[in-house]
Amino acid sequence: MTFLLDENFPKTAAGVLTRSGHVVHDSRLLGLQGADDVLVVRAAVELGATILTTDRDFYHTLPHLFPGHFGVVVVALRRPSRVAILERLHWFLANISEADLRGRAFQLRDRSWVACPPIASGAG
Repeated sequence: MTFLLDENFPKTAAGVLTRSGHVVHDSRLLGLQGADDVLVVRAAVELGATILTTDRDFYHTLPHLFPGHFGVVVVALRRPSRVAILERLHWFLANISEADLRGRAFQLRDRSWVACPPIASGAG
């Protein structure tokens, strides 16, 4: 899979993902730090990448503005920390298939998750 880390996502996620065989782009290294969300999404679409972010706006707006996107994963925790975000990322990689990513927005919460549009297994 190919991922684009939003500027608010821990940089250490890049190492986790590359060690698992994924391709990772970092918005900070692409000159997108502080960029409007639309520019980040356009870059992700050009790269064929799923966006990893903690910005909840992506979950609510991306599916409507960019129906052809490659997916977005929003980690929305009550008390976000680098460790907690990476734990949710590990869970996501172990439980969601690449086939389920395209065109979907996922929100990973402390003890649950939801996808829009929903996938066959529903929210847990």
